[in-house]
Amino acid sequence: MSEQIATVVKNAGSHYLLSELPQWDLFPATLRGKIRLKASEITNPIAVGDSVRYEWVADGAASDTHDGRRAVITEILPRRNYVIRRSTNLSRQAHIIAANVDMAYLVVSLYFPEVKLPFLDRILVTCELYGIPATVVLTKTDMYRELAAEEIAHFRSIYEGAGYPVIETSVVTGEGIAEIREACRGRVNLFSGESGVGKSSLIKALDPSLDPKIGNISAAHLQGKHTTSLYEMYPLSGGGYVIDSPGIRGFGLVDVEKEEIARYFPEMLRVSADCRFTPCTHTHEPGCAVKAAVEEGIIAPERYNSYLGMLEEDKKFR
Repeated sequence: MSEQIATVVKNAGSHYLLSELPQWDLFPATLRGKIRLKASEITNPIAVGDSVRYEWVADGAASDTHDGRRAVITEILPRRNYVIRRSTNLSRQAHIIAANVDMAYLVVSLYFPEVKLPFLDRILVTCELYGIPATVVLTKTDMYRELAAEEIAHFRSIYEGAGYPVIETSVVTGEGIAEIREACRGRVNLFSGESGVGKSSLIKALDPSLDPKIGNISAAHLQGKHTTSLYEMYPLSGGGYVIDSPGIRGFGLVDVEKEEIARYFPEMLRVSADCRFTPCTHTHEPGCAVKAAVEEGIIAPERYNSYLGMLEEDKKFR
């Protein structure tokens, strides 16, 4: 039978759901046994968002058939981009979160749970590395706006100063929801963030017909419990698609050398050409334009500290 092309919309381990986008007609598929990862340190051969070539095989006895036929993935087509992470910086194994993404929405909450800026910065570096535009989404603002107006303004200044849009949202008041819904139209959009930040609730607010799993915050630790165990793409009724990813607790960098990390901080890249020495690690060298920009308040010290932390993590990993 002739081969066809579809998009992976759900990854359930060794089984997948496919659809020939923009048509939304789901059917199960398995992976042909001879397809193996070239890089053994990648844990998942196929990611949600991947374009794959598949063929139908007659198999009326199998439980996962579609009109008496079974779809078998024969080839993973080249990826335009992807988001990849290590579960910890000491881990040798990496996992691809999503592939062929048009926009990454990085969902954080200032409180409940408290935002971890180094975690957010590592995801942003990864998006820069693979050329994925990123927007920072601040959730639950109805819970703390009056008490933390200065903190919100400071957070915005850090990331807008770096060049990233920041959208404040509340699923209770509806703030920011229409803006994100409109921006998602016609795109494949990844929503990612730590557990408990309200990512699944945000997706449901974008399209109430969707039903991503929503969990409760653990009051003892103010950390979310893992509620989304599978990576899955959903169609938005207003147009476009969202990829919901499990809440992430660790995000180690992959495929970036220590000497290259600085160029994936846009605000550091903008001034680094003025450094006295090339290359410059922006740590100890005299005449460093990046350190000068930090001292002058042009670059947020929080972002610079995240950069220094990544250099240290890189040493540990190696």
